[in-house]
Amino acid sequence: MIFFLLPLNIYKHGAFVRLLVQPAWKDVEGEIVLVTGAAQGLGKLIAEELGHLGATLVLWDVNREALEKTAKELRSTLDVRVYAYACDCSRRTEVYRTAELVKREVGDVSILVNNAGVVTGKYTFTEAPDNLVDRTLRVNIAAHFWTYKAFLPDMISRNHGHLVCIACHGGLFAMNGLADYCASKFAAIGFAESIALELRVLQKEGIKTTIVCPYLINTTMFQGCQTKYVLLKTISEKENSFRRKRIVDAILREKMYLLLPSSLYLLMALKRYTFSQVVYMQSPSKQNCLCIEVFKSK
Repeated sequence: MIFFLLPLNIYKHGAFVRLLVQPAWKDVEGEIVLVTGAAQGLGKLIAEELGHLGATLVLWDVNREALEKTAKELRSTLDVRVYAYACDCSRRTEVYRTAELVKREVGDVSILVNNAGVVTGKYTFTEAPDNLVDRTLRVNIAAHFWTYKAFLPDMISRNHGHLVCIACHGGLFAMNGLADYCASKFAAIGFAESIALELRVLQKEGIKTTIVCPYLINTTMFQGCQTKYVLLKTISEKENSFRRKRIVDAILREKMYLLLPSSLYLLMALKRYTFSQVVYMQSPSKQNCLCIEVFKSK
């Protein structure tokens, strides 16, 4: 037992120290950053923030028109290289093909931000059309498999890189009317944690992992969703700008987890003891959720 408790106490005190003393930002100038679902919403904001810090930007999105518009805007406002590639991340062969283009035309990706996602919130699970359930799983989790397969081997060979999973609080808590979405986000978090463990066993400490779990953001995906309690509320577009700084700060400080807002940490602690009440408190009203039947950026 002592061989278990001693390391546990060391890690606990180390975590407490890191909480009080924030590590310095790492330099991302010249790093190649790939953001999926980058045409709009949170993906666009994260890309823009990293571009301000000198990173080369590679933008992926299934919406070619919106992607080109965003790329043009960022090229006009940022003094960095910006590349745009239309890509359906749910299709393995398309991910691999586009990844090879990026490697030839831009270089080796060193920061991968998996942000693209879809949601079907209009139905109960038994009512949801099979094709929408399948799409949710392919975009929200299977796409992570293919992007990691495409870019992680080069990171491993260089022992340098950063894997960023933009998940959701739905990967920590169940939500009413969003069974397939929550399943995909739980899977995304588990996948990211598993790969982080693999890298640690392989002694590839130069490759970092950051998992971000924001509450519902009032973009196209969750527009109009509200909760019954003030402890959590849908993140507005205005607040979104602040959230992107928190997310980029977590990446630059190489934090493993970031929950937004901070009240989610409290709910996570409470969940162990009062599961049903906590889950009910933060779950959105089903009638307010949209059904997104095309691929959307967050």
